[in-house]
Amino acid sequence: MADVLPLVEARLRCALGEPDARAAVTFLGTDRIEVLRFPASGQEGDVVRYATLGMSAQPMADPTAVLADPVKGPRAELVLSVRAGAADTDKVLRPLAVLAASPQVEGVVVAPGASLDVGEPLWPGAPFTSVLVAEPGGLVEDLELDAPLDPVRFLPLLPMTPNEAAWKRVHGAPALQERWLNHGTDLRDPSRRSVPLD
Repeated sequence: MADVLPLVEARLRCALGEPDARAAVTFLGTDRIEVLRFPASGQEGDVVRYATLGMSAQPMADPTAVLADPVKGPRAELVLSVRAGAADTDKVLRPLAVLAASPQVEGVVVAPGASLDVGEPLWPGAPFTSVLVAEPGGLVEDLELDAPLDPVRFLPLLPMTPNEAAWKRVHGAPALQERWLNHGTDLRDPSRRSVPLD
């Protein structure tokens, strides 16, 4: 099987430009996960982006399956966009790698609408410990692979406060996203407050 990661990195570079930093994390029993940092540039001059590289090397397996299919199954990488300079967001590299390793470690399938929790602030002083997985296709287009491989989807992550995460569990992801939209929430603000939930 062809290694998909060079193709994934090429797609990220095409969509986001040249990364100015990268970090690698290896967890026991898992493949290496890298996180690339893409500096602020262009129209959104103050937005820095972090993208995982390595999560898509293996397809995500249905946790109820007896045997994991080594070829077929959804593949994804994670992308986080935050405003630069307001917080030490570069410390998000390890939490992002933890989230990207979760399909291998915990046997979960990461898909739009899911909540992912790292159990600690995403970066020092962050009001967020979890993220909402959003729909792909806006920032980085899906990467089609040769059959029978599924395409690689680049899933945006939206940081959630603990109150927002609890509210989302009850009301669902679309309701939370609608509330963010109605209140004009800047989801890239690394120190934003929780949206009003009453």
